[in-house]
Amino acid sequence: MVKSAISATQLSLSNEETAKFRTLGVSSVTALSILAPSSFEDRRLSNELTHNVTCVIDATVEHVVRTPKTLKITFFAHNLDITLEGVIFSPKPYMVHQFPKAARGFFSGKAVLEQGRWQMMQPVKITGIGTIIPMYKTPLRVDVMRRLVEKTLTVEALCAEGLPQTIAQTLYEIHFPKQPKSLNEQQLHALKFAELYDYMRQLRHKRRFHPTQYKSKNDAAQWMKSLPFELTHDQQNAIADIANDLRSPNAARRMIVGDVGSGKTMVIFASVILMQPYRCLLMAPTTILANQLYEEAQKYLPHLKTVLVTSATKKGSLDAYDFIIGTHAVLHRPMPQCALVMVDEQHRFGTAQRHALTKFTDNDTPPHFLQFSATPIPRTLAMIESAHIDVSLIVQTPFIKNIATKVIHKNDFTALLEHIRTEIDQNHQVLIVYPLVEQSESINYQSIEEARGYWENKFKNVYVTHGKDKEKEQVLIDFRQTGSILLATTVVEVGISLPRLSTVVIVGAERLGLS
Repeated sequence: MVKSAISATQLSLSNEETAKFRTLGVSSVTALSILAPSSFEDRRLSNELTHNVTCVIDATVEHVVRTPKTLKITFFAHNLDITLEGVIFSPKPYMVHQFPKAARGFFSGKAVLEQGRWQMMQPVKITGIGTIIPMYKTPLRVDVMRRLVEKTLTVEALCAEGLPQTIAQTLYEIHFPKQPKSLNEQQLHALKFAELYDYMRQLRHKRRFHPTQYKSKNDAAQWMKSLPFELTHDQQNAIADIANDLRSPNAARRMIVGDVGSGKTMVIFASVILMQPYRCLLMAPTTILANQLYEEAQKYLPHLKTVLVTSATKKGSLDAYDFIIGTHAVLHRPMPQCALVMVDEQHRFGTAQRHALTKFTDNDTPPHFLQFSATPIPRTLAMIESAHIDVSLIVQTPFIKNIATKVIHKNDFTALLEHIRTEIDQNHQVLIVYPLVEQSESINYQSIEEARGYWENKFKNVYVTHGKDKEKEQVLIDFRQTGSILLATTVVEVGISLPRLSTVVIVGAERLGLS
């Protein structure tokens, strides 16, 4: 990708025009292409006249009459084979010299049909016949702006800056159209694409890159082939992105975004494979999730020495381990140097906590840093938009989710109970999410504490937890093993594996966010 810089010097602009040029903020051909014409002047000869529409004639001046308020010119239009009268209101003294009698030239003005006779309002003599002239609304004079565009804007120059051929061609046609039409959908798309591309490229130049001594020399292809299932294209693309990052001399800063069940865990493990023989660290927001990731690491990375670090883990040296999986506890104990640091459920951690993780190595040699989330926090989204971190999206899921979503009215509650009984009889589990823990005077919704008695009387093995529950992680573990129904708040949003869960009931769904 080449940046085709545009400067006032190469355009031979005056000091005044140079100052105006700088206000445009145009430093590349792509930035110039975004300044689309506001209108066009059609200088092709007219085949016919239309009332109140600008026309172009090839005409001879037959007669000129000047009055105090008007200048009237009689034209014979050769291209239309008719005589028409040109009228200029409040003419300047010099204008009479533009229409010498018997002179032939090209003229443009608005055609008006007045009492059966054609007139041309405010006619002007023109050049550049047979062309379509773009008009620009910029601080620069229109002729200077046109000269700038004609001199620098080419398809080749746009492609040299990294734009796709089709986008570059469309942008070129906006400024040099074959017909003076309004922008179509394809052209609007090209302008939006170019604007975003130019914005991201400028931000890219502002991004700070930190050299690191930890460079991957491994390939995850063999490990991926050994899996008992095939990874999706999105998973493979994310792994390829990460592999390129880890082989770079600069420390990686990447966010992997994927919905629950999209397979982010396999991408985490592939990253660990890529980074061997260097040590890797993964921090999860809860003990139950950390346990779950540890169990899966034991299954899919059996050849690596993996350790689980929680608040209950005894302090000791971790130097012998290849892969450390832990909760917040890793922030409060001595840690060995790590070449790759990863954070799962990134939105569950504060900025200071995530920043502390990047210090698990020498200050002058930062580790690679990967974040995983289904719902990135606004600050991270802003960093993605401003190109401070890279992003990989996992949209596909490893399996088709045949999820049926229904809105249940109070009158349908009996049918819901029958459905829940059927699911429990099939050894499935049911989750019921409430918007409140306790009764509220201002919010007219049933709370967990109000509802728990009803469900405990109707069914066995009912578990209850919420954000204020200090034992919530143990409750989730117990429910996963032996539970039938779980009453909870959005504390269950963290990506915990519940393979027997078949039904989720959301009470007051309109009070919850999309995530």
